[in-house]
Amino acid sequence: MAEGANVSPLAPAKFPDLPIIDGVTFSAVAAGVKYTGRDDVMLAQCVPGTAIAGTFTRSATRSAPVLDCQAKLGGSTKDGAAILVNSGNSNAFTGRNGQAAVDGIVQAVSNATGIPATRVFTASTGVIGEPLPFERITTKLGELNTSLSADKIADAARAIMTTDTYPKGASATCEVAGKTVKIAGIAKGSGMIAPDMATMLVYIFTDAKVDQDALQAMTATSCDSTFNCITVDSDTSTSDSLLVAATGASGVDATGNKAFEVALNEVMLDLAHQVVRDGEGATKFVEINVTGAVDDVSAKIHGLSIANSPLVKTAIAGEDPNWGRVVMAVGKSGAPADRDALSIWFGDTLVAENGWVSQNYQEEDAAEHMKSDHICIRVDCGMGTGSSTVWTCDLTHGYIEINADYRS
Repeated sequence: MAEGANVSPLAPAKFPDLPIIDGVTFSAVAAGVKYTGRDDVMLAQCVPGTAIAGTFTRSATRSAPVLDCQAKLGGSTKDGAAILVNSGNSNAFTGRNGQAAVDGIVQAVSNATGIPATRVFTASTGVIGEPLPFERITTKLGELNTSLSADKIADAARAIMTTDTYPKGASATCEVAGKTVKIAGIAKGSGMIAPDMATMLVYIFTDAKVDQDALQAMTATSCDSTFNCITVDSDTSTSDSLLVAATGASGVDATGNKAFEVALNEVMLDLAHQVVRDGEGATKFVEINVTGAVDDVSAKIHGLSIANSPLVKTAIAGEDPNWGRVVMAVGKSGAPADRDALSIWFGDTLVAENGWVSQNYQEEDAAEHMKSDHICIRVDCGMGTGSSTVWTCDLTHGYIEINADYRS
């Protein structure tokens, strides 16, 4: 979906002004992979010394680009790195053609940039099961390489969109050893969004110097509390990929620095929320906070059961404070629950406690909260100290309209 056409009502006012990240340049072109009249391929090139970390979908039917990227993590940083992404075709479930397309793109990027093939990371997003016409991409490598610029990250964000209604970007800065380091990231994602690790592509860049193993550890940790805590429709993609590139161009070593970890997590959470806000057909952003579970894992299971329930999500779309559906979702989750210890809030309104509707509950109070475009549901299990927060959106007719003819 082109930016500006039916933009999500939950979208930010504009694409943010992202800082220039020293050590990385971007370009985007229209290759006609599927779409016409818009950029659909982006290239990012990082300087020698860049460490790359990543997390990926755990789908059993992962695409060829995902498998290729996973195999390349942890490689030598001495020759820099390149990231190439196309939209319109996911190059997933395409058999030998999938790996042939990856190999062809990787070699073309290597030839154009001089970066070894082992340091070229690719991703594809779009329709599953159709061979990727990768020659349309490789013929554009010369143009992509010669048009690289440090200020084109917004162009890259637009090029990776599929059903997204707006490009997604976020940034943060922090002080490390008295010096400022910068982080900027872009993402795409709108449908087929579920944890593990949500249906999307995410690329984050920083000028900090970070040890490869440390960068991988903090990337995985932050992913668990951000991208792995969002869901639009409970469906996990074949193509999910998140890469974090630390160029080291600032000369500031942020390995083990807490402020840097917090800033990286801030960027990830911002992008994760933007993906939910652009959920296909979404009109409401929903935060679900579970407390009092037997442990954090159980709390997250309960939270995702609520967030993925079509009955809960359609009630939210209809602005109906149907707390019985929340009770249902907790009960079916599989995690420990005690009906008579459960308490539920919609916003600040206590609607149920001790296994029954709250004595002071007035439905009009909860109904008023449901009219907001930011819905908060809190559940306390009354069983322990476990807690978790997950984010989702409502389920509307718009989701059906988009996905009923997605391939057309």
